[in-house]
Amino acid sequence: MAQAAQKLVAKVPSLIGAAVTFSKPRLATFWHYARVELVPPSPAEIPKAIEGATNLVKAFKSGRLGQTTVK
Repeated sequence: MAQAAQKLVAKVPSLIGAAVTFSKPRLATFWHYARVELVPPSPAEIPKAIEGATNLVKAFKSGRLGQTTVK
């Protein structure tokens, strides 16, 4: 039992290194897209968003919510 625990403890640094090596390129890709997609709207985009929300409310009130298009 003690030998198994020692072997496991000995493998921990190599497992952590492998996890870091595996995740670095994937995290870089995630951050690349996150910077582009998760920015707040510019002042020019705010009126378009308000118009889209009002159209969605109108569609909900008239019962044609299922026929609304999504960009």
